[in-house]
Amino acid sequence: MAPVPGTVTAGDQGSTRKNNWREKMDKTDFMKYAIDLSQRKMDAGEGGYCASVVVKRGEIIGEGWNDVINNSDPTGHCEIHALRAAGKEVGTWNLSGCELYTTWEPCQMCAGAIWWARIDQVYYANSLADAERLGMDIDGLHREVSAPTDSRSRPYERLMGEEAWAVLKRWLDETNPEGM
Repeated sequence: MAPVPGTVTAGDQGSTRKNNWREKMDKTDFMKYAIDLSQRKMDAGEGGYCASVVVKRGEIIGEGWNDVINNSDPTGHCEIHALRAAGKEVGTWNLSGCELYTTWEPCQMCAGAIWWARIDQVYYANSLADAERLGMDIDGLHREVSAPTDSRSRPYERLMGEEAWAVLKRWLDETNPEGM
């Protein structure tokens, strides 16, 4: 499959550049692009059984593909890579006004990143129920994230909260970050 017009991949994970394509792409075109990206990266041996693109005003501003196994990175989900690339492209973490197209319904980690990035709309192809049919324990992640820290499967212990709070408070006072 040839890439969908609108962007040209420029090497590193997630980097894109505009192609000056004249026809307007719709949500089906963007999902086709994500599916094609997944296939291309899988064929290239770069991971890629799922892929995502971030779109702003009809243009792809970030893309990513799953590389958890290839890079021994538990956070190497396609949505995370696409959000990072989009943030770098537009120069802000706040991606309000953007849409995310992903070939897999986002897990809790990715849903958290999507929420923090202020993405307006998410479109997905495969569902988390499909992951469970393949033997992936998505429900276990949901239980873990939803449980209070003293009820999780691994021990959590709070240490030096006041000291860490003082650093955070100083950062907030000095930088006054927008939208936090």
